[in-house]
Amino acid sequence: MTGSVEVVYRGIFQKHLGQRITRGIVLASWKEGKVGISFGRYGDSPERNGIPAKSFAVVADSEEELQAYLSRYEPSNNDVTVAVDDSLCKGVESWAWYGLQPINKLTRPGGTVLVTSIQTPEELLKDCHRRDAEWSLAVVRGIASFSGLWVYKDDHTDVRVLGAIAKAAPHVVKLESVEAVIRDEWKDELKVVSARKSYERVLVRKVRSEEGNQEKPYEFQLLKWWEMKEGLVIPAIPVRQQVEGWEGGYRPGRNPTFKKFATRTMRPVVDFETCTKCTICWLQCPDSCFDVTPTGHYDANMEACCGCGVCEAVCPVTDCITMVNEQAFEDNAGQFDMHQKDPAGYKAWLTGKIKDKVITHRSHGFRYRGQYEEELAQMAAGGDEASGD
Repeated sequence: MTGSVEVVYRGIFQKHLGQRITRGIVLASWKEGKVGISFGRYGDSPERNGIPAKSFAVVADSEEELQAYLSRYEPSNNDVTVAVDDSLCKGVESWAWYGLQPINKLTRPGGTVLVTSIQTPEELLKDCHRRDAEWSLAVVRGIASFSGLWVYKDDHTDVRVLGAIAKAAPHVVKLESVEAVIRDEWKDELKVVSARKSYERVLVRKVRSEEGNQEKPYEFQLLKWWEMKEGLVIPAIPVRQQVEGWEGGYRPGRNPTFKKFATRTMRPVVDFETCTKCTICWLQCPDSCFDVTPTGHYDANMEACCGCGVCEAVCPVTDCITMVNEQAFEDNAGQFDMHQKDPAGYKAWLTGKIKDKVITHRSHGFRYRGQYEEELAQMAAGGDEASGD
């Protein structure tokens, strides 16, 4: 019997975390006499900071079954899909020609989406797209772990996820095998305890086909061979979009399919009153997400912004651009239109978003040594469970 697990993580920041989870699955399967393979697939090439990427683990009873299962583009009938950052539940735009894809798209009917989060399943279902079959949503309590390439904090997220996978899909890997691998590879009995506690505590909720985000994600049909144009024809993206009523403004042409907003954990909010129109954010944005308004201000297009935070870093005006947790927002509405219609109301909205520490407890990356430990302490003081202890 063949089984597979897909781990969706944020590029670079969670790279090692994703690798340790899929490698642990394969090693545990060997303990049961199975064969397996762990491999990664970049969502964007080269792998970028924060952009969704994937690792897979495939296990089977025999080498023949394993090879037969792998003779496809990617595992598309996964027993478990792991999202190690709950903001990925909005969907994954990992390939520019795919469009936004639901987090559960590659999960088999009746399979499980396993999320590390301090949110409830009901809160997460507001983001997870509906599908035409029942599935399960499992939650491992904890904040997003940045146990990646640049920041490493051994918070047991890897082994806790392995323990939860054993609960969700015991036919893929059993808890006893996971514990044995942890002893062999990690050589830490406390991590064995964390995996076992996660197995016992993971919250699993059955999801009916009528539950979840009703938004219809992007779909496309590949051309038939007789529909293809003669020769090599690549329709170009226009350099500039024409926008009615924007005389004097400028909106760069953008790929109509590649909606980068699904990659965000944070988004910029702009104080247009303090903006000096210096152009630096517009010039330095790696994704050309800023529209130049007719008044000369710079408005971040929320479908093109991936939340990298470069604009906040380069802005010379204090608090003109502030990165705010994505959970504080419910849509991708433009901010400049709000400011134009009601400057005072926009200022109040802006201030409220920045100061709402209940939502914005999580920062964008880490700016100084010890910041991660400070955030964990703040979470613990607030009564949130950040680990399996």
